[in-house]
Amino acid sequence: MQRWGTLVVVVSAIFMLLIDITVVNVALPDIQTALGASFTQLQWVIDAYSLALATFVLNAGAVADLLGRKRVFIAGLIAFTASSILCGLAGSPEFLIGSRAVQGIGGSIMFATSLAILAQEYTGRDRGVAFGAWGATAGAAVAVGPVVGGLLTTWIGWEWIFFVNGPIGVLAVFAAVRYLHESSDPDAARLDWIGMITLAGTVFLVVYGLLRGNDNGWTSTSTLACFIGGALLLVLFIISQALQKRPMVDLTLFRRPAFVGAQTTAFLLSASYFGLFLYLTLYLQNILGYSPLGAGLRLLPISVAAFVVAPASGRLSASVPVRLLMAGGLGMISIGVLLLTGISVSSGWTALIAGFVISGIGLGLTNPPLASTAIGVAPQARSGMASGINNMFRQVGLATGVAALGAVFQSQVKDSLHSALAGTLAARASGSLSSAVSSGSVAGALQHVPARARGQVEAAATAAFVDGLTTLFWVCAALAALGAVLALVLVRGSDFERHQAGAERRAQHDRARVREPA
Repeated sequence: MQRWGTLVVVVSAIFMLLIDITVVNVALPDIQTALGASFTQLQWVIDAYSLALATFVLNAGAVADLLGRKRVFIAGLIAFTASSILCGLAGSPEFLIGSRAVQGIGGSIMFATSLAILAQEYTGRDRGVAFGAWGATAGAAVAVGPVVGGLLTTWIGWEWIFFVNGPIGVLAVFAAVRYLHESSDPDAARLDWIGMITLAGTVFLVVYGLLRGNDNGWTSTSTLACFIGGALLLVLFIISQALQKRPMVDLTLFRRPAFVGAQTTAFLLSASYFGLFLYLTLYLQNILGYSPLGAGLRLLPISVAAFVVAPASGRLSASVPVRLLMAGGLGMISIGVLLLTGISVSSGWTALIAGFVISGIGLGLTNPPLASTAIGVAPQARSGMASGINNMFRQVGLATGVAALGAVFQSQVKDSLHSALAGTLAARASGSLSSAVSSGSVAGALQHVPARARGQVEAAATAAFVDGLTTLFWVCAALAALGAVLALVLVRGSDFERHQAGAERRAQHDRARVREPA
């Protein structure tokens, strides 16, 4: 247990923070009823967590390199656990949203330091196993979230989707104190406040603009102000880093194709595949009629396939070129998603199984080598920074994917409904109907339709949702295929072989020193 205690602590923390991205979705109706939340407030229950997670993850990695990764990781774990309990105790939507933001900050700290801690602790084949477990946990947490959320919400109450983190977090804190070893960047001298503020502002404005773009309008003043402000702060951030001898972010890493490949892979994986989960959940619950638990159970083929394959992928990454694993994994995700395009209004959930299994295998193949590549090209001392960059690209990719897919989905649903209802009693209401259908609420869309037209509108709404979902499958398959090509072209062994060799030599030297008699 001593040898693998670090891995158990890290994957437990990663599972908690990632499952909280999807576990809340199925509980939103109960939260709305219990707290009297508006639809906008419900959106912020999700967005506050995602926004905080994306905004602070890179800064957290830089702080960990300076102050110590164990110390910072435990601080994030405590913040996450405490805020989870506060979420469960929330008596108002505003309190819940604020607690979710703090939860996201704690999650960003754990996310940023997790890969750096594993890279410090394990080398060679053991590192591949550790990264395989990390990748399996990341994939399984997102897919199994609806199952856990459905179980807890249905049997105990929505509060327990947050309370359950309490005992797990407390145990993880004690285990972290015992098993984690401290590490930091010996050359780090101070915190780069200018870099931290401008970077946090950049990510906040861009992700906020993406999250709210569909509702506020992509050409609205608020959305454009977010993107313009984010671009200006990004320029200031780059200038501030270029002028420093010891910048918070080593911009020279972006000259290495493998490092760029890791970031594009992370971005496209999140934007394409993980961006689909919201719409798959809506399809299973609101179109096929399954309960939250039933919908979650039907997503299990993805998480099971990813969980089984990821450890093997981690072990293979020590002997097989990682670009082949990453490209092959993204290619399988593309194929799996393409298989989903065959659904129709008469399809049952079994039409999804083959696509779920193949894409789940692809996810398991991709995550471990992506994690090792993300930090494999950076100096060991700055692994927290490298991990933070990669996880930031993951979160920004997820926000971009949800926003872009939402825009495509809404447009397709609107066009389908307008065409299907032309010349009918519900033709004038096709615009408002499309908004309800896009959120998965076909039943809600029927409430304001004349009784004699409801059968026709229900059929049109279901067909419009399926058409929109099929369009998303094509888009996501194309994005995953693009990621496979970029991984194959950009990720070169020469970019990190010297670093890995140097790390191995340092690890051997450290082990030799430990064995020397006092």
